[in-house]
Amino acid sequence: MTHPLTALNQRLGGIGYGGDYNPEQWSREVWREDVRLMREAGVNLVTVGVFSWSRVQPRPGAYDWELLDEVLDLLHAHGIAVDLATPTAAPPPWFTKLHPDALPVTASGTRLAHGSRQVFCPSSPAYAEAADAVVTALAKRYADHPAVALWHVHNEWGNHNALCYCDTSAAAFRTWLRDRYTTLDALNSAWGTDFWSQRYGDWDEIDPPRDTTAFRNPGQELDYRRFSSDALLTRHHAETALLRRLAPGIPVTTNLMGTLEKKADGYAFAPACDLVSVDHYLTAADPDGHIDLALNADLARGMAGGAPWLLMEHSTSAVNWQPVNVAKHPGELRRNSLTHLARGADGIMFFQWRQSTAGAEKWHSAMLPHAGTDSRIWREVSALGAELSALSEVTGTRVQGDVALLFDWPNWWALELQARPSDRLRYLDVVRDWYAALWALNLTCDLVPPGADLTPYRAVVAPNLYLLADQDAANLDGYVRQGGHLAVGCFSGVADTQDRVRPGGYPGALRDVLGLRVDEYLPLRPGQSALLDDGTLAHDWAERVEPRGCSAVLRFADTPDGGPAAGGPAVTRHAHGRGSARYVATRPSAPTLRELMRTLADEAGVRPVAPEGVEAVRRTGPQGSYLFLVNHTADDVTVPVRGTGLLDAKVTDTGALVPAGGVVVVREHE
Repeated sequence: MTHPLTALNQRLGGIGYGGDYNPEQWSREVWREDVRLMREAGVNLVTVGVFSWSRVQPRPGAYDWELLDEVLDLLHAHGIAVDLATPTAAPPPWFTKLHPDALPVTASGTRLAHGSRQVFCPSSPAYAEAADAVVTALAKRYADHPAVALWHVHNEWGNHNALCYCDTSAAAFRTWLRDRYTTLDALNSAWGTDFWSQRYGDWDEIDPPRDTTAFRNPGQELDYRRFSSDALLTRHHAETALLRRLAPGIPVTTNLMGTLEKKADGYAFAPACDLVSVDHYLTAADPDGHIDLALNADLARGMAGGAPWLLMEHSTSAVNWQPVNVAKHPGELRRNSLTHLARGADGIMFFQWRQSTAGAEKWHSAMLPHAGTDSRIWREVSALGAELSALSEVTGTRVQGDVALLFDWPNWWALELQARPSDRLRYLDVVRDWYAALWALNLTCDLVPPGADLTPYRAVVAPNLYLLADQDAANLDGYVRQGGHLAVGCFSGVADTQDRVRPGGYPGALRDVLGLRVDEYLPLRPGQSALLDDGTLAHDWAERVEPRGCSAVLRFADTPDGGPAAGGPAVTRHAHGRGSARYVATRPSAPTLRELMRTLADEAGVRPVAPEGVEAVRRTGPQGSYLFLVNHTADDVTVPVRGTGLLDAKVTDTGALVPAGGVVVVREHE
């Protein structure tokens, strides 16, 4: 069966290319210029209507379709398909005036005001009714419009309003808890409410974890994160169901946010979409932002279950919401876009088509900048459109990682709650450390949840599994016993899914597979480091490790510089069944972690195809394989590969020459 994104690209005649289009900001004369320039740039798909609710429904019960009718007809006449968005991420002013109780409330009790986007409580019945009404009207109006090739549900679920603490949310939370626990005894047990006299005797006594005098109950906080993500997902299901019923045959997606969004569980939303779409924006202050880009692309592929996915938004240059919004260097737009393509994207989209001259995002870059067509960005946008057209044969091919990296939103939530041994152990920091080590070694990895099927992978890494279900621990144990190679980061296996610590010593559910026991965690003070016996420094964390079958690969130095665990194991290896399991009981330096990952990969038989500094990713399908090579160094590099160069790349007997800062795509030969 053809994947919906592959089918969409077949309709488009190539890889999807375009961006958010907001014609309501411009006059009709500009619309006509827009479609002409879109054709010139190779654009074949645009997102329309994301923030159009106040236009299409200017007052309750009244709809005005004139603008959308004309724009969709104009785009279709020029061969440009539409990803039509439900406008529910930005309720109009009349809605909040009529329903002030639908505005979100902070944990401190402040009700937020209208004046931005996502100014609604996800549990509000009034919002649900209004959103369903506008989605129904939109679907009925455009179900058969020939321009509409894709439905775009909402926009960036939960980016600004995921956690609402109003009384409506409180009532919805109680209903969610009843469904989850059935009895108060079960809830009290899960949350450990005998601590601090929090035991509940009636469901109505339970409120959201609002601001209080001291630490909030961690079990309650974790469940409120789950509830809040589920509340958003309920709205996504409602909109999706309306679209599928009223406009069958048109695929449905929403733009997920990967590591940009902590509050909504991307793994839960992805199966509710016909195809997975994501947004990604670089952090300007991060000189290694291209590594974070790769991580998020691999996470998008993981959410898509390995299938192709759509890059719904990224920027041509600077964004508008960071402290200093740095412009991209010449060639960076191309490099970023083709890296997403290399890692499984079958569509490359931007926010937005034409740069706004008013509003909060007027300093966000666009495909057509303020400077117009006489600009570097426009020239690069047009050149990229031509290159994507030349790469159409890549559509439908897939990336298969040799390594799985376990990524989990509930772990992210739980690790960063209050009153942990150290607030310096941040989930994304640890994940990025480990991913960067794999990236530097050119080891392609899939980001998957802890319960995923691990049998396709030669190695599995788990940077942090503080929260771990029994069945997921058994999954890891079985993987290693059957010959897999596992590496686990510090402070893992500690708690069950309710954030209840497993007694008997750490790392709890992973003691047997790792062959060790930890009796105490020894976090380091700010500025303190621990010397390892290879001469490198570790930071933030140490543990007192007692080997029970494992052997020490690295130790904390047996000197005062070795820190609170001086002389003890810092990294261990345990032969378990036919495989092996490593444990990293600290946060090593980047070079040390890279060497640990290199050793793991060697043992697992994983070999990179390009030297360090040249990012290499292979996409494979029935028609063959394509090797993408992205040179992040200041020198030209020749990579030994056999095949035919695409995009004017030259492949000789010695391999493919990848220019400094350049991207080469090779159709490989046997």
